[in-house]
This record gives sequence, C-alpha cells and structure tokens, in this order.
Amino acid sequence: MAAACALALAACASTPQGPTISTATTPEAAGLVDIRALVPDIDLDMRYAGANNFTGARVEGYDAARCFLLRPAAEALARVELALREEHLRLRLFDCYRPVRAVQRFVQWAHAPEDGTTKAAYYPTFDKPALLGDYIAPTSGHSRGATLDLTLLQCDAHLAACEPLDMGTTFDFFDTLANTDSPKATDAQRENRHRLRDAMEYGGFRNYPMEWWHFTLDPEPSPGVAYDVPIR
Repeated sequence: MAAACALALAACASTPQGPTISTATTPEAAGLVDIRALVPDIDLDMRYAGANNFTGARVEGYDAARCFLLRPAAEALARVELALREEHLRLRLFDCYRPVRAVQRFVQWAHAPEDGTTKAAYYPTFDKPALLGDYIAPTSGHSRGATLDLTLLQCDAHLAACEPLDMGTTFDFFDTLANTDSPKATDAQRENRHRLRDAMEYGGFRNYPMEWWHFTLDPEPSPGVAYDVPIR
C-alpha cells in the first residue's frame, strides 16, 4: 500500500471498506495523464460529462469531457489506438478514470425512486435496486485510474469517416445481452466484440466479461488506491 501511495505522489487516507483513497487534489499529484496529451485526436464521447447516460444527468466529478488514466494505462491505450489505425480502425472512449464522488453518485441514483426517464434505454429488464452489485458497486476499478470503457470504430482509408461497429447494445446497457460472449448477441456482434477484446488484450488490458466495453490494464499500476480528483 505504501508503494502505491508513493506512485500517486500524494498521501493516502484510509477508509474502513474498499481501497485507500488518495488525498491528491490534482491530476498531476495523482499521476493521471490526459490521453489527448498522447493521442491528440483520439475519439472521445465521455458520457458522464453530459446527460447521455443512465442517470440522465451530468454526474458529479465530471466537469469536463476528458479522459484521464495513470500513465502506464494511458501509454498502453495509445499503443492500442495507433496499432488499430493501421487496420483502418479507431477507438471511441466513453469513460476512463472516474472520481470516487461519481461512484457514490451512482449508488445514490440506484437507491432513489424510479422515475422511468432512462429505464427503457439502459435497464429495461431490471428494477434499479437490482443493479446494485454486479453493475453498480460502492467502489469502482475506474477510480484506480487504469480502467476504461470504449468501443471500436471502422474508418475509411483516410481515418476520417468512422462509424461504430455493431456490438449488439449501447454502452452501459444493463442486461446479459451486454455480456461479451452473450449467446443472445448475433455471430457478427460477438465477432466485433472479440475484435475489440483481442486488440485490447494484445495491448495489455483484460475484459470484464459482463460488459463488452469494459477493460482494465493488467496488472494495474495502483490496485489498492482510488482517486477523487474532479475532472476539469
């Protein structure tokens, strides 16, 4: 734990449950890097910085549509992106580092009464409380700075006109259909998911089998430390 805190370039505060939360207050102090410092034109669709997500609103902690990761994860992701471009493919990022306060907001949302605003689009087969656990947890690997959510784009020969490959669900669709190897997905959709998984695994990331879009650098640079630096 002490080594992980040293990597974060900040002191750490202990919590009774979950990872230690770093007291870093800036990305630089936490060792977080903006992915666009490495790949300036990477495609970003940072869902929690706006209302296009399962909560239906901008999420606390996301004051800007930016992707931060710990440097080893950012550098590994940059290598994946550049390798894919040789095949006329690109990545689209939905979420990267996630502040602890945003995770807490998700839990609050799951406990709040259902208003039906986003249910049809994101969790049609579940009631909100059933999302707690497998889908919405009190701690998140995203807060450790090496987990991200993304999809794959097919581009023209100039890497200009790009369209998302058909993965069978949208990002953050809470249903078994979103499992990477779901038998409910078509063969073509599973092939696209595997294409993304193979590219990310080659770059050192492992997939979370319940969500085709979710990947974590393996091994994680700072597995015992979470960060609560706002994204600005």
